[in-house]
Amino acid sequence: MAKSLAQHSLSTPSGPVVVVVLDGVGIGREDGGDAVHLARTPTLEMLDQRALRTQLLAHGTHVGMPTDKDMGNSEVGHNALGAGKIYDQGAKRVDIALRTGVMFDEDDPASATWVEMTGAVERAASTLHLIGLLSDGNVHSHIEHVELLVRDAFARGVKRLRLHALLDGRDVSGQSSQDYVARIEALFAELNERGADFMIASGGGRMLVTMDRYEADWAMVERGWSAHVLGVGPAHASATDAIMAARQKDPALNDQFIPPFVITRDGDPVGTIQDGDAVLLFNFRGDRAIELSRAFEQDDFPFFDRQRRPDVLFAGMMQYDGDLGMPSRFLLGPASITGTMGQRLAEAGVKQLAVSETQKYGHVTYFWNGNRTDPFDAALETYIEVPSDNVIFSERPWMKAAEITDATIDALRADPEIKFARINYPNGDMVGHTGDLEAAIIAVEASDLCLARLLDVIEELDGAAIVTADHGNCDQMFQYDKKTGEFLRDVNGNIVPMTAHTLNPVPLWIFAPSVQDRLSLTDIETRRLSNVAATALVLMGYEAPGDFDAPLVELS
Repeated sequence: MAKSLAQHSLSTPSGPVVVVVLDGVGIGREDGGDAVHLARTPTLEMLDQRALRTQLLAHGTHVGMPTDKDMGNSEVGHNALGAGKIYDQGAKRVDIALRTGVMFDEDDPASATWVEMTGAVERAASTLHLIGLLSDGNVHSHIEHVELLVRDAFARGVKRLRLHALLDGRDVSGQSSQDYVARIEALFAELNERGADFMIASGGGRMLVTMDRYEADWAMVERGWSAHVLGVGPAHASATDAIMAARQKDPALNDQFIPPFVITRDGDPVGTIQDGDAVLLFNFRGDRAIELSRAFEQDDFPFFDRQRRPDVLFAGMMQYDGDLGMPSRFLLGPASITGTMGQRLAEAGVKQLAVSETQKYGHVTYFWNGNRTDPFDAALETYIEVPSDNVIFSERPWMKAAEITDATIDALRADPEIKFARINYPNGDMVGHTGDLEAAIIAVEASDLCLARLLDVIEELDGAAIVTADHGNCDQMFQYDKKTGEFLRDVNGNIVPMTAHTLNPVPLWIFAPSVQDRLSLTDIETRRLSNVAATALVLMGYEAPGDFDAPLVELS
């Protein structure tokens, strides 16, 4: 239960407090691969001169991930920003449940779904299907989790298993999918020698197949459904063959864009999904798992023609959307995130605004509010979604930054009662994932240009802005040798792109012109994303809640 907000007596800006998330804009090495450094950013330079500036930790244990070797991501970052404190996240919770054996304990209610699935398959001599991202990026999934599940399924008597492998290239190196495929196929070979029938059955790159989010491109899910369920798609003898065939056509092709494929034997697909089978979507992150879950579970489904919907026992690694109850079966329940900033402001009767384009709309709503789809009080909360372009983001690196800015300015000017807003410019993250340095530079510049307009209006309204990021990405566009510091090069001498998030800290500026001379940074040894919520509340005139991480500023 959220606690009420108490007001402090110090003078604060009379206008709105706006948290601006420059998604994926971290603090890099300021070298030839750092798009933030290379970009022309007069607005950020102005903030360096006029605003308070510090940096925040946005990775690893600082956002609830298992270790400090784990990069942050937009989901855990926005959870931390909105919750005001750190919660163990899906990666950490799943990792603990699998490694301790809790998920496999027949006497533990938490393992009931896995026991039900494997038992049903063993008794019916049917097939257990695993669908998900095959890498060790630890953002959506981890290959070690797959290996643990596979071994336990075999130990429980499952004889036939099919893996539908989505290829990464985004949270890991851009052309590493064959390594993960070889690793899992070695495990299958070991178990097949002991009487199993375990195979990769289908797959494709994550940005073409299955893993759409926020209903931006249902055709991705349809391609996955055709390959995984129906066994319809380009035929190959193995996943490695499919990967190499795609690269033969385009040697620079990133794994995330490998076309869908179906593994066949004697002309027939080896792993269609049939009535009586069990299907586990093993991704633990929700945004790119919800749509496939809906395809398996919803009777009323207008998004594409499924042709047939097999009667299967379907489950997710976690419940990806608690409000929608999607999916209905899952291996591990979601973390309970309550008392978020959004909830407390709604209970205090404060009007709020959230704006982004489709690619990050769920981050300023669902993830910000502690994995909650619906507003806490619809009369007090305005959510604006600007439709994203359905293109490769390096082709239009400006994305919808201008439209996001327009919508935010219009809403703030139209309703003076809006006292808190959060917006997300996705450019640095989404374009950073393409590995295109020049496009990433433009992405940063586009965000900077739009931020200037927004800050002018915030100052006009006597408001304040907290400008930060949720994690790094475009601050490191090339891979480098950690020992020498030199950029890595491929066999042709080309610098190897970096498409994953970084472990770098992120910048934070606090811009409050009317009270700037009375603002100072608090003496906090470890500053991280979860400190932002209390900081915003202090600027709005509220005492920092005692259960929140401390504010970053104090007023005199």
